[in-house]
Amino acid sequence: MGRSAGKAARLSGGRRECARSREAVSDLAPIRHVSFAGRRRGAGFLNVFATVLVWGCTRALDRDSRRRPLDSGRAGAILEGMSLPPGFLDELRNRVSISQVVGRKVVWDMRKSNQAKGDFWAPCPFHQEKSASFHVDDRKGYYYCFGCQAKGDALTFLRETENVSFMEAVEILAREAGMQMPARDPVAAQKADRRSELAQVMEEAVKHYRLQLSMQGGAAARDYLARRRLGPEAQARFEIGFAPDQRQGLFNALKAKGIAPDLIVEAGLCARPEDGGAPYDRFRGRIIYPIRDARGRAISLGGRAMDPNARAKYLNGPETVLFDKGRNLYNHGPAREACGKGAPLIVCEGYMDVIALVEAGFGGAVAPLGTAVTEEQLHLMWRIHDEPVIALDGDTAGIRAALRVIDLALPLLEAGKALRFAMLPGGQDPDELIQAGGRAAMEQVIAGARPMVDLLWAREIEGKVFDSPERRAALDKSLRAAIRRIQDPSIRAHYGDEIKRLREDLFGMNRPRAMRESGGGGGREVPREGGAWRPRGTGFGRPAAPALPLPATRSTLLAAAPDERVTEALRETMILAILVAHPVLVAEFEARLDRILFVDPAHERLRGLLLAHCAEPPEAIAAALDRAGDDLEKLLAQPHVRTAPPVLRRDDTDFARMCLAEELAKLQAARAVRSETEEAMEELAGLADEGLTWRITQATQALHQAGKSRLEDTSDLGEDREAMSAFLQSLLEKHGGGSGSL
Repeated sequence: MGRSAGKAARLSGGRRECARSREAVSDLAPIRHVSFAGRRRGAGFLNVFATVLVWGCTRALDRDSRRRPLDSGRAGAILEGMSLPPGFLDELRNRVSISQVVGRKVVWDMRKSNQAKGDFWAPCPFHQEKSASFHVDDRKGYYYCFGCQAKGDALTFLRETENVSFMEAVEILAREAGMQMPARDPVAAQKADRRSELAQVMEEAVKHYRLQLSMQGGAAARDYLARRRLGPEAQARFEIGFAPDQRQGLFNALKAKGIAPDLIVEAGLCARPEDGGAPYDRFRGRIIYPIRDARGRAISLGGRAMDPNARAKYLNGPETVLFDKGRNLYNHGPAREACGKGAPLIVCEGYMDVIALVEAGFGGAVAPLGTAVTEEQLHLMWRIHDEPVIALDGDTAGIRAALRVIDLALPLLEAGKALRFAMLPGGQDPDELIQAGGRAAMEQVIAGARPMVDLLWAREIEGKVFDSPERRAALDKSLRAAIRRIQDPSIRAHYGDEIKRLREDLFGMNRPRAMRESGGGGGREVPREGGAWRPRGTGFGRPAAPALPLPATRSTLLAAAPDERVTEALRETMILAILVAHPVLVAEFEARLDRILFVDPAHERLRGLLLAHCAEPPEAIAAALDRAGDDLEKLLAQPHVRTAPPVLRRDDTDFARMCLAEELAKLQAARAVRSETEEAMEELAGLADEGLTWRITQATQALHQAGKSRLEDTSDLGEDREAMSAFLQSLLEKHGGGSGSL
């Protein structure tokens, strides 16, 4: 009795500790659902094992909370908001209708919206989707997307869509509301005024260089642009100019317009010599490419040398109050507008690549500004498009740049935010490829863009031979280290699954032929003529391999699903069966269905069919399902489906909705806890206490076997579970109940 009470106390304490962690609700749910039907035997084992899972989950949550600092943009908004008088922001939000602010960027779905109640729905402007999962509550002044979880008020929406600061968003809304902005902090006002002055100086420089291109001294530059197939329209669209090879051409021109020399230097257009002489132009003998921010302000210049022997082929302006090269993208504003209309976001290396792509019809092209892609630029890209395509040059430098992007992106991945990589053939850049093969050649490259997991895998195996256990172990270690950097548990789990599949494809052909033909050594033993049957798999201390199902059971759900995912496959059938019986629920649960993948291919096909018709009335969905054929017949023929109350009670939609929500939550929870368990196992594998690692490994195997025996009823593992429960009990007592001393 005392031991049971101790277990319960430890489990309760672990749950309380997990509940105090960030995102406790979503991460605690999997622990509550870690159970199998019929806990007649092994309940003590499962309780103890759940304690270990709580410890691993809590530790992961603590680690996750430590590595996610306060967002700098949010912190800046808080500080800026403190400079406004009390009540100003509340009054501003009351005067401005958020539906009007958001309505400029979206098209409302009037079938779902109720304008009289201030309830609006639209496709989300922050990620691509077909349905309307973006909700705006005009009365409360907030928006929320059920697909990507974007949320906020009118100020947040402006900041995210216009890429403006908090105070700039306040000023925009204040002008719309007819409110006078309060007196600003003198220091902040001085900085803002200085930025405005520098932007005006930069605009004058753009005009000056545009004029120089059209003059007699710009003939060579015009010839160069003509050879690059950049006509007058393209030159005007990108405001391309020319800087003559003059030491003070721009400086004298701006000074003649009354612009102070200090402003010219501070804008980064000129530099002072070390001896203190007169400032000289930074850009001389170069084609000029103006750089604008997301709002369209000229913030810097880029220049390509006309002289092939110049020390620097490309030159960007220095970082200034206006220009931070790691936080801006070339062609940001126009690309965002094009992607909003459905164009892909293509990330290339240089100005000419962007211009060539835009001229070929790829309006969503951007480029970093003379540096490797930064974390801030990645976030800018994801604001524009959920899946940017990294189209770097196919030469060695381009490949190295792509691999650096992988390392940068792994910790930043979120559900729905990904990268794809398009490697150009023959070492070409986009400009060269388009000139050689036209738009069709580039379209083919973009269509063949590969997900990031493929490049991660290719990087780890490129040029290597894995002909020994040690080399394979080194590969596993490297891949685990990379995947562990992914912070999102769901993405981390999917990466692990994909890497396992790729690993099986690579190493599967190295197994003996007989084992490959029998499914990796798991086939049923057949007696040979002239010899007695002998149990297999028991030699050399190895456990027996799991037997393949008999022909009579080969088509059943339990036999078809992977061993560790039988329960998930059962939940998949129930989710689909409820939706088939109640098609009216498909649209309501579309966002959640869209974020989850099913284990069984037939289930995945049915899920895709439901999502494809989710916007249609229930009758149309039912008609589409009638054409599903064998997939639907096999689903509805499952015994647990035929007797399920939410499937039988077709007139009780509320009950079906409740059951469907619970099944989806349990499925997501099970996958999350499996991911956390695998990560904890990897961490435990590196501990010095090999006995501890062995015991946890045995516990995991026993848990899987216990669940299998209950479902298939092929053996009685009660004694094994009791022994393992005793092992874990001594382990927990030794290490203080799994509270983190492990």
